[in-house]
Amino acid sequence: MGHLLGIRIQRYKALRDVVLGRHEYGSPSDPLPSLACLIGPNGSGKSTLLDAFGFLADCLLENVEAACDKPQRGGFQRLRTTGTRDPMAFDLYYQEEEGSRPITYSLGIDEDGGVPVAAWEVLRQGRQTVGRPWKFVDIAKGRGIAWSGEATATKEGNKRVGVQLEDRRKLAITTLGQLKDHPRVAKLRAFIEGWFLSYFLPDAARSLPMAGAQKHLDRTGENLANVVQYMERQDPAAFSGILGKIARRIPGIRGIRTAKSADGRLLPEFNEQGFKDPHFAADMSDGTLKMFTYLLLLADPEPRPFIGIEEPENGLYHRLVERLAGEFKTHAAERGTNVLVTTHSPYFVDALLPEQVWLIQRDDTGFANLQRAADIRGVKDLVEERLPLGSLWYGNHLGERVSP
Repeated sequence: MGHLLGIRIQRYKALRDVVLGRHEYGSPSDPLPSLACLIGPNGSGKSTLLDAFGFLADCLLENVEAACDKPQRGGFQRLRTTGTRDPMAFDLYYQEEEGSRPITYSLGIDEDGGVPVAAWEVLRQGRQTVGRPWKFVDIAKGRGIAWSGEATATKEGNKRVGVQLEDRRKLAITTLGQLKDHPRVAKLRAFIEGWFLSYFLPDAARSLPMAGAQKHLDRTGENLANVVQYMERQDPAAFSGILGKIARRIPGIRGIRTAKSADGRLLPEFNEQGFKDPHFAADMSDGTLKMFTYLLLLADPEPRPFIGIEEPENGLYHRLVERLAGEFKTHAAERGTNVLVTTHSPYFVDALLPEQVWLIQRDDTGFANLQRAADIRGVKDLVEERLPLGSLWYGNHLGERVSP
């Protein structure tokens, strides 16, 4: 499973040029930790940074034009940083597996005749020996080269082939990633396709979707019942154990089981303390439903390589917020998943280390800047003195600009 080491984003809305973690071979920056958290004022760029990951995934899963024209994005001209004519650019730095040589995927997005297209795509990997990283995919304006095969100790590929894209709205990695001759590209494609961006809506999770098992949660949680059905079908005993473990982590819940509706839907039943009869999801509080959904996501037998969640604390009791942060922390460490969270909750930040938290805020020019909490003077010393990081943030010890 691929693992993200860092990303550089240029000219994407307020993100004129930001780096999260390590973005290229030989960079002195520390790699992105398995759990990373973005904090900062409203409108500082947290949601934009999280959406950049969703944008990259949409470019791959659909195409560049469709990704730009999503209702929440509003088209290329609204996405590209105001005042610039250069393409939007993304540098994704990752490993295919632990111990492997890192790879950088560079993507530029521009317009051609008013249509958003891929301006360039480059995949490069650090060499087995010294020297500049090797480009095994190099495409500009729809034309270029790609090396087939796996890299070995003595060569970077089997054969150099020419690439001519018929439709520049589609990424080269979309096409090459389907071919067995390009295994490194296929692994990148699978890595990005596995990303999960959560925009959980309790009302969506309360809906009763059509019957039918589905492997993974969607972005809003609307198919919660379908995922429950899939997990129960795959291994009933293991799923029963998962429900028991989740129930023990949610205060006030004595047990969780499933019930089948008349039309074949499999619905989670919650047994609350003080109530004789169980309740379905439609009757549960936002906080309980959210906690259940996130814990179910973390219990997925096939964990996602990247999970992005915006403000998971909404609707949760403050003691549950810190507990949920701990669950994310454990999941990221034990299952090798990257988890990126935005939050306004000091309680969530209290559970984290300075190396896991980035402050994002806008400078005098209106563009977003990132600063890791561990790099802010005095913060690590204060945390070592047992002062909670969230309390330091609340007390404005992280240098956040406070509106008068």
